[in-house]
Amino acid sequence: MSMATTPHDVVLRGESAFQALRRQKRMTTLLGAIVLGVCLLLAARMSEFYPATLAAGLPRVGEYFYKLLPSLQWNALFSGADTEGSIAFWFYRLDDWAWLLLQTSQMAALATLGGAAVALLFAFPAARNVAYSRWTNVITRRGLEAARTVPEIVYALIFVWAFGVGPLAGILAIFIHTAGALGKLFSEVIENADLKPWEGLRASGANWAQACRYAILPQVMPNLISYALLRFEINVRGASVIGFVGAGGIGQELNLVIGFNYYEEISAIIVLIVLTVFLIDFISEKLRHRVIGAAEGH
Repeated sequence: MSMATTPHDVVLRGESAFQALRRQKRMTTLLGAIVLGVCLLLAARMSEFYPATLAAGLPRVGEYFYKLLPSLQWNALFSGADTEGSIAFWFYRLDDWAWLLLQTSQMAALATLGGAAVALLFAFPAARNVAYSRWTNVITRRGLEAARTVPEIVYALIFVWAFGVGPLAGILAIFIHTAGALGKLFSEVIENADLKPWEGLRASGANWAQACRYAILPQVMPNLISYALLRFEINVRGASVIGFVGAGGIGQELNLVIGFNYYEEISAIIVLIVLTVFLIDFISEKLRHRVIGAAEGH
């Protein structure tokens, strides 16, 4: 006859099961770490990310940044643009650069506005919960994926070849990429909307477009505006980069001075770009919080 199970036996079995489960988790974690390590090593080898190369190049990076430092002199810091060592001498082309920065921000604003409008148009058929049909959903989603998959700089190269050097190429490049990126974000917001108003309107005889306009759009509009403002911040930075391929704006000027190794001009333009992005980020963040706060208040 088997002896009755004692509390001590129950504790031992529980401890044994706990230890077995912990060993299993440790083995799983160890195996995952090994697989991750192997993947990282393979990725580093294929991308030629060698520690020796990195160690050899870091001093050169520091040397380049050192060359970018302006030759400011304390006793001439606030003198005129004709005095070497002054801030005014460092930013001696401030009027030209300010105009190019304004052009860059306007490129981003126009492209963001157009891209957001197109994204809103395609977001509803791209959302699975309110799509007009399965085929329109699939086609729309694949189209938005294609628009955002190609990098902006590739679009810019194509449009520079087609339309010539200038802001138009940059606007079109950012516009297409923005439409694809915001289309995905907008459709995901719509998929999380409450469908009860939608179902009510559809049951009362409203067509698909009317249900989208009056049942879904009022719910998701604050989030759509927030995403559009966030994308505007991203596009300002993007507009600065695609100027390197001749798509206008401050990036084109920055590429020019880098090519001629005008180090102080490079640093001055970089400082202006950073300050501009900081300012736009600050304003956009305030607007996003105000929009979201107003929506939550209602």
